[in-house]
Amino acid sequence: MSRIKLGWSDLPGRRVGLYGLGVEGRASLRRCRAMGIEPVLVDDAAAGDDPAVLATDAGGLDALSGCDVVIKSPGISRYGAAVAALQDAGATVVGGLGLWLADADLARVLVITGTKGKSTTTSIAAHLLSAWGFRCLLAGNIGKPPYDPEVGDAYDYWVVEVSSYQATDLPVTPPVAAVTSLHPDHLPWHGGDPETYYRDKLSALSQPGAEVTIANGDSPLLRSHAGLLGPHVRWVHADDDPDATWISELGLLGVHNRRNALIAREALHAMGIDQASDERALSRGAVGFHGLASRLNVVGRRGGVTFVDDNLSTNVLPALAAVEAFPDRRVALIVGGQSRGIDYAPLALGLRSRMQPLLLVTVPTNGPDIHQQVAAAGAGPAVSIEDAASLDEAVRVSAGWAHPDGVVLLSPAAPSFDLFRDYRARGEAFVAAMLACGGDSVTA
Repeated sequence: MSRIKLGWSDLPGRRVGLYGLGVEGRASLRRCRAMGIEPVLVDDAAAGDDPAVLATDAGGLDALSGCDVVIKSPGISRYGAAVAALQDAGATVVGGLGLWLADADLARVLVITGTKGKSTTTSIAAHLLSAWGFRCLLAGNIGKPPYDPEVGDAYDYWVVEVSSYQATDLPVTPPVAAVTSLHPDHLPWHGGDPETYYRDKLSALSQPGAEVTIANGDSPLLRSHAGLLGPHVRWVHADDDPDATWISELGLLGVHNRRNALIAREALHAMGIDQASDERALSRGAVGFHGLASRLNVVGRRGGVTFVDDNLSTNVLPALAAVEAFPDRRVALIVGGQSRGIDYAPLALGLRSRMQPLLLVTVPTNGPDIHQQVAAAGAGPAVSIEDAASLDEAVRVSAGWAHPDGVVLLSPAAPSFDLFRDYRARGEAFVAAMLACGGDSVTA
């Protein structure tokens, strides 16, 4: 996939279209208008109260085909027919983040990607920088579009989380970038092929300008794809630096989060930030960090049973990491949600070494498929499986099984969009089900 280095500064005088008007599309619109550009506006579902927005299938695609540059939203696949048609018509299809990076002072930008763990790692790096007195913008997939005029540009550093969707838009890579994990995900967007997903995801690390990639050394998939990680790689392992007591100040559960913290620290060190090599500065900087919502958060208790919301887990990798955070306790693991056609046999393989009992409770809509795949692959003697017809039933069954001192863990290894508005709504439903079976809420 060819990458054209085009920045926001190159757009004046060109006919510009915006394809998709979500959060990033609206930020791109504000940026265009601040530059005196009035773009063509197209969305798959045109807003009825804004006649300026064309529907894609009602003249919108034809209008975009007449543009020199089309800024697409990340959710629109580069492998789809619409993008192919625009490129065939001669339009250059770019993304807002890629336009911003092309103009940015890359020495002050840290890009972090990964199938899972990137949000936590990005948040840790940004928190440390801010705690040390730097003006830092948490940007990209987790934060704000750095090109949005509303956020301004008066920052010392930008820490940018990059999704696989955004990665294909980047024409350059900062000198320091990081990758937290690799596992099949978002396959429909990437043409249904895991290797295409890997190549697209890791392309954020290897564009012109790349120098050092800080990478998860415990990931066999990253190790086997080391050739895609940029010119120089520094591998970070969860058991590195056993004397790094500053990590405990972050208050995060799980070995994987220890590794995420070490990746963040190593990336800041590679950027030449002195505090990243000072244990006392790290300890001071870590104070006050708050983990992300729905990422291994304890939300309630019923007697000795702990209820944990990890429902941002949308594939196998984070679900296994969440289970590993409780090696000495009985765990009822609730899995299932929207199907994306991923392979759940690795879930069974990852649970085979489990010593403490684990009850896998599946929920719609892909719960039966997960059950079948895990059972076929064989999850080991410590694992049993039950199907539930709803999240409410799953929590009730799990709470009874986990009594008197186990963990009820919602780490569904699937997205929420089949039955819920988003992961927040699924998390709220989990808490409501916990309360309904006699649990008490825990607030941070």
